[in-house]
Amino acid sequence: MAQEAKQAHKNEKVGQVLASKMAKTIVVVVERRVQHPVYKRIITKRKKFYAHDEKGLAKPGDVVRIIECRPMSRLKRWTLGEIVRKAVQVGVEPSEVA
Repeated sequence: MAQEAKQAHKNEKVGQVLASKMAKTIVVVVERRVQHPVYKRIITKRKKFYAHDEKGLAKPGDVVRIIECRPMSRLKRWTLGEIVRKAVQVGVEPSEVA
């Protein structure tokens, strides 16, 4: 019972992978729609998060869930939870281009 109480609910966000060129790190952009405080129009706000991807599974364009964790570096405070939806990978043969 003490273990269950110790496991706190971690903060989670769902976003799209922007880049995965670093070793074991992905850049995830999370978009949210909010109302402008003065003009009352709906605007889209974007925030980039650096997340730890141990196995290198996520590719640019994938929709992923990231979970808050302890700081792993100066920028990384999130870890990859799961890949919600894989991006469509279009393969083109070199002979078809020419």
